[in-house]
Order: sequence, then C-alpha cells, then structure tokens
Amino acid sequence: MTTLLTHLDIDRPILAAPMAGGASTPALVTATARAGGLGFLAGGYKSAQALAGQIHTVESEGVPFGVNLFARNPIPVPPKAYQDYARLLQNEADRYGLTLSDTAPLDDDDHWADKIALLVAHPVPWVSFTFGIPDAGTVTSLRRAGTTVLQCVTTPAEARLAVDAGVDALIVQGPAAGGHSATLTPERPVTSIALPDLVTAVRHTVALPVIATGGIATPADVAAVLQAGAQAAMVGTVLLRTDESGASAPHKAALADPDFDTTVITRAFTGRPARALRNHFTDRYSAHAPAGYPALHHLTSPLRKAATAAGDTDLIHLWAGTGFRQARTEPVAHTAERLTGRL
Repeated sequence: MTTLLTHLDIDRPILAAPMAGGASTPALVTATARAGGLGFLAGGYKSAQALAGQIHTVESEGVPFGVNLFARNPIPVPPKAYQDYARLLQNEADRYGLTLSDTAPLDDDDHWADKIALLVAHPVPWVSFTFGIPDAGTVTSLRRAGTTVLQCVTTPAEARLAVDAGVDALIVQGPAAGGHSATLTPERPVTSIALPDLVTAVRHTVALPVIATGGIATPADVAAVLQAGAQAAMVGTVLLRTDESGASAPHKAALADPDFDTTVITRAFTGRPARALRNHFTDRYSAHAPAGYPALHHLTSPLRKAATAAGDTDLIHLWAGTGFRQARTEPVAHTAERLTGRL
C-alpha cells in the first residue's frame, strides 16, 4: 500500500467517493482526511466558481484532497423519445405544479473548459474523471501542474484506454456501486462481476495502481479488494448518513427505512445507468426511459428537487449501493475506523 498513497501522507486506505448533488461536502472531505484517508470534492453539476469556493474551504483546513469531474461523454436522445418520456412524466410533475419541457433536449458540458482551466491554474493534489476519458493534452496539463490524475473505469478494456490517455492511476468501479455507473458505454447493460474479480482482471491487463470502489460497506469488503491488489478502497453510500454528509434528509431516512429493501440499476432519472433504492419512480419509469444524458438529467431535475423538498421519496433519486444498510448516523471518522481499524 505504498507509493500511490504515501506520497500524500495518507495513513488509512480509505477514500471518500465524490458524490455529486450535495452529499460530498467540504466537511465530509475534511473529516475523511483527518481520519487518515482522502476525500474527493464532487465537481459535477457545479460551476467553476462554486467548485473554486469548495476547494478554498478544504484548502483552508490544511488537508490533502481530490476533485472529481464529469468528462464529457454525452448520450444523444432522439427528440421523439425525449418528448414521449417528458409527456409520460408530466402526471408526476402535476403534483407540484411543474411543467416539464418537452421541446428540444437540453445538452451541456457541465462547464468543462472552465473547470479544467481552474484546476490547471490552481492545482489540487488529485483529480479524477468519470463518465468519459479526457484527452491526453488535458491529462498532461494537469500532471505538469503537479496533480495526480485518476480515471474511473469499469472494465479492463476501459483501463487500457485510460493508460493510453496517460493517467497515473485507476479507480476501478464495480456494478454494486451506488449512483451513476462510470461506464464509458452507458447505452449497454452494466456487466455483473464481483469487485475483487474486476480488480484482479484490471491488474492483469494494465500496470497502473488501482483503487477499488462499488458496494464496499464492511471491513470484509475492504479487506477483499486490498487482497485482490487494490491500494485503497473508495466508499460512498456508507458515508451518506454520516454527520458530515450533505445528503438530503429524505435520502438519509430512506437508507434506514425497512420499506426500502433493495436497489436497482435504472436510467429513469438521468438517462444514464445508476443504482438507486427501488421506489415508485424506478418501478414505473425504468422500462420507459430512453438513454439520453444529460438531457434526461435536466428534464427530471425540477421534479426531483420538488419531491426532495416535500420529502416525497416516491420520486427522489435515492442513490444507493448494494451495501446501503451499513450506512450509519455517526461521524465520518467512526465509519473510517469501523471499515479499516483492524487492517
């Protein structure tokens, strides 16, 4: 468990995953570092200015940290499929007096150029990418600025592409992960494979250091990926109920609610495959949702925000990995100790 972690003075092989949408607060990132691990700010769905503010907050605490960005990999959606889905969802939107846009699908690049410019001009220790692989020039610019660059991959083939782009290390994500899959081919079904087996397969394919993520929620899970050759375990869902998490109150409550007893992979909320607690929305709309990101994300966003404000868990994207029952109301430091204390 050497070079990848020790050069940043990390004592515990536990990383806090970047959870876009509010869960990965500066407080959570800072608490993870103070527990001996490393936290990542989620740059997704933020402007460069907002991300800069969060970077400043964590830097002022004097701890190591990373930043994650969504690398552009859009999924075009046929206008008619988009319009049909918008009209289907309108019945739910009517509950909150919303009118969902059924005109042209909205596309954007999540302020990509501005965020890269920020991170080159104001380097942070680690930067990771998901959804797509940045071009080699971007990777080179960040590395020249002193940043260690990581790429999230879900298959050995994706790992080869990441090596070609010149990244320093890989975050290998298994299909049990909560929230969006990092797959580079989101229009295809997510392959079922145990995370330790995926780590082994990637390590047999490429020589880069590996961090494992996806469904890690117990000390046994951490030990299994380390034994498979990962240098650290990255966790997300297990941190969602911690004191420092910015997850919404309905989301935190649902993770402990016995009425929510399973997770499903769905593209109903955003047009990209993502694992969430099964609820009315996943049951009703998963079979109807077209592939289309970020168009479907923008389409459903007003409805999801209204439902969250109302505590309506029927319509909220309750992102959760398969180990969601292990999420506890406690400080991040306690979770980190619980997962790695005996290593």
